[in-house]
Parts: sequence; C-alpha cells; structure tokens
Amino acid sequence: MDIQELRTIAQKTRDRQQKTRLRCCTAAGCQSSGALAVKAELEKAVQSAGLDEAIEVCSVGCLRFCGQGPLVATTEQAGLYAQVTPEQAPAIVAQLQGQATASLPQQLAADHPFFAHQMPIVLENSGQIDPERIEEYIAAGGYAPLHHALMEMSADEVVQEISASGLRGRGGGGYPTGLKWATVAKMPGEQKYVICNADEGDPGAFMDRSVLESDPHRVLEGMAIAGYAVGANHGYIYIRAEYPLAIAHLQKAISQAKRYGLMGAQIFGSPFDFKIDIRVGAGAFVCGEETALIASVEGKRGTPRPRPPYPAERGLWGCPTLINNVETYANIPAIIRQGSDWYASIGTEKSKGTKVFALTGKINNPGLIEVPMGTPLRRIVEEMGGGVPAGGTVKAIQTGGPSGGCIPAAALDTPVSYESLIELGTMMGSGGMIVMDTQTSMVDVAQFYMEFCRSESCGKCIPCRAGTVQLHELLNKFLRQEATPSDLEKLENLCHMVKESSLCGLGQSAPNPVLSTLRYFQNEYTALMSATARASELEVSGSPP
Repeated sequence: MDIQELRTIAQKTRDRQQKTRLRCCTAAGCQSSGALAVKAELEKAVQSAGLDEAIEVCSVGCLRFCGQGPLVATTEQAGLYAQVTPEQAPAIVAQLQGQATASLPQQLAADHPFFAHQMPIVLENSGQIDPERIEEYIAAGGYAPLHHALMEMSADEVVQEISASGLRGRGGGGYPTGLKWATVAKMPGEQKYVICNADEGDPGAFMDRSVLESDPHRVLEGMAIAGYAVGANHGYIYIRAEYPLAIAHLQKAISQAKRYGLMGAQIFGSPFDFKIDIRVGAGAFVCGEETALIASVEGKRGTPRPRPPYPAERGLWGCPTLINNVETYANIPAIIRQGSDWYASIGTEKSKGTKVFALTGKINNPGLIEVPMGTPLRRIVEEMGGGVPAGGTVKAIQTGGPSGGCIPAAALDTPVSYESLIELGTMMGSGGMIVMDTQTSMVDVAQFYMEFCRSESCGKCIPCRAGTVQLHELLNKFLRQEATPSDLEKLENLCHMVKESSLCGLGQSAPNPVLSTLRYFQNEYTALMSATARASELEVSGSPP
C-alpha cells in the first residue's frame, strides 16, 4: 500500500459517512446496560421507516459519559441521547425526520460540563468511529503518521520528536518516554521487542480497556512507530483475559492491518517489517510490573526480578525491550501528525499533554474524561463530575489505585500533574480517580487496598509477602476497635519498612493508601482505638477525661 491508496480509502469512507449516522456506543460499559438491544431496535426503526439509504446505524466505541448509558449520538444534533431503552428507538428515528414525539430519551447537550473542559487526544476517535472498521480509522487520519515516520523521518528523528514532546509514560511513574525509547534504540543486538502493557488492574480503572475497545488501530500504529524508532520488528500486547471485547477488537484490527499491508513485511514499501501478537494474562495484578509481565509473556510464572538489568537492556528472551502502556502508545500518532511543539504546548512545565481518567465513586457524572495536565482537581470533581449525589460533600479523592493514595478535600484546588500528586502522597498511576464522600471511612479504604495488595502479592520477597499480611491485620484491629496507640506507631513503621525493602513496585507502593490516610485522616484511626486505649492515652498525657 502507498499513501495514495491510503487517501483513496479515506475519501471513499468519508463519502459513505455523508449520510446521517446514529452512533450507538457498544463498548463494554454500555453493552452491560443493554446497548446491543438498543442498536438492534434502531436498525429496525430505520428499516421500517424506509430510511436505509439516508440513515446508518453503526457501532462505535466509548462515548465517555458511562454513567448515563446506553448512549446514542447523531451527526445531525450536538450532544447525546442518554439512558436509551430499546422502546425509545422509534422516537429517535422520528425526531431525525423532524417529527415531534413525547417519548424521546434524555438528551445531553454538547456543552454539558462533563464535556466542556475535555481535550480529546487519546480519545479523539472514541465514539466517533466504528472500531471494527479499519477504513474508518484511516478516514480519521489513521496510519498517515506511520507513513510519515517511515518515509520522511529517520528512526533517530522519531525518537527526538517524542523526546521533544515531553510525553511521559502514562502507566504509573511518569518516566520520560523519549528517554526510554532512546535507551532501547542505542542498545546493540539484531533482535529487539516492543511490548504494550494492557494489564490494567487497578480497582475502578477502565481507561486502557476503553481505548482498546474504541480505537484499537491507534495503539497498533503507536506500537509500529515505536518499533521503527527503536529498531524492533516484533511487538506483543499483554492484556488480561477479563477484557474479552478489547481482545476481540485487537485481534480483528491486527488481521485488518495485515490485509491492508499496514503490518507485516515492508510496510508502505519500506524496509521496515513489524508484526504484533497478543498474549492473554490470567489477571494477576503483579504482572503489571514490567519484569513480571515479561516472564509471563515468556510462558513463565509472572514474578518480578531484581533490576538492573532493566528491560531496555535485557528484557524479553534476553533482548532489549521497550515497554509502554496503552495510553502512552495512543499518544504517539497524534504527536507525529501534529508535532512535538504542539504537544509540548499542552499541560504544565514538567507534565505535558493530556491525561485520561476513569472518574468513579460518589460522583454524579461517572465516566471517562481526558483533560490537559494542570487541570485543577476541583474542576474535575465538582464541575465535570457534578459533585457528590444528593448534595453530599467530597471528603477525599483516591488516585493511583493500590499504588496511590487519598487526597483530602482541602487539596481540591491542586492542579493535576505528576509532581503535584506525589507531593500530596499519591501518584498519577494509570488514571483511576475515585471520589469519596463524608460517609466514607478512610480506614475502611486503607484496609480494602491492603487486602487487595495482600491477595495480589506474588510472595517472592518477604517484606511484601509478610508485611502486607501484618498491615492488613493491624488495620482490621483498628476496625474492630481493639487497637492501641502503640499499634498506630507500629502501623506507620511497618508501612515504611515494606515500602523501602520490597523487591518490586507492588510492595514498594502497597503502603501508600495507608500512609496517605494516616497523613490526612489520622483522627479516624484514633477514634477507632479501644475505649481502654484512649483512656490510657489520656492518663499518660495528663489530660482530663
């Protein structure tokens, strides 16, 4: 395939899309609330009205306002139809014909606060294209960045462009992407690999799943550009088995890309060869750690190993290996298309671009959002998220999953960035953001995450294997109101021991939810101490009862 063929496919697809399109979200979230039945009834209604030539009902990926699904959008009207039922399908079609009807579903305006502050880069095609049609991705500009990279840039120039963009890894720690690519690129050896970490395991997180369900070709293209940049000809996507729809869309996307010559040998007639295989994991949280992930891809038990050597030096089957997550790769085509200066102009001085968050918890507008780095938490929670239901009050926001921490409501004016969240005792993580109200027990929250980490520990190192068990038991002691002041001191000391001596990121970050709740909500721990312990504490301090 050459660039002219790509342009021809794009134009033919855009011509087909001139008809009115009823875009029905069939991502996993909307499917769970009956989207497939809605789509079927929309197709029947269009056929019954004899409008097959004028209206196309199509499946698209996530329309983002997940708490209002099933969602349907049209090209004729701005905004969305929300909480659509199959019975309302004829009313939607009738409205498109200009007929008044009383049985329409709720409509959400395009300027709704949930959307008003979003800046879709990673999600620019999400909800706009059919993820199972490569032609629609091409019509939206897809694979043109890959052609540009292969035909007009050297591998070194691609690395420099990614470095200049300021993109940082969207999987957790925020390591500079260009630096990681440059490290793999300079490693000797004929065989190198590119891996996409799609093992999204944080409770409450669904960002990567939504991207893969909604725009799989975007990730494939990002991986191919990465492969060209670092000198790799083989990529792997490591994804958990709990994401069957994402896996199906990826498999179909890989097959389509091969058929069009956009994957395989001599892509676009260049000397560059690249193929991608899928590896399905069993859902072990520890396999999100890159050395455990590599072991799992190799068919071994997914346990971490000490570093160095790092995967960039000695990774998959002992070869230099580049590992980034889904969102990181999904940024790459846009950077190559629009340039590093454009991307670097978005966000803050040290945190460039946008970030996708799964906004959930005690919030009126749960869903998927993409905002520029530096957006205040208050804007996300109170304006976009609509605040707490029933007029409640925000107490805390949990970010970073089991590796993160809890941010108190007093810090809601903090701009979202890697540095600002670390200062608050949490982290960006992959993008989970859970809102908690004043009814939430922060000790309960800490106990939940510790139970998760205890269960997900691979058991290889003693600090994590035994430390998470002991931390969990101490937290339960507080919840049973049997703890003493010495237990509070022991809890904090044990957190630091586990954090500083565990082998991998799971153990090193497992105490974070406990430490952040101790930092901001220690009064809740004190309130749960036994009455005897509190009386003893008062007696020792000399305070009156």
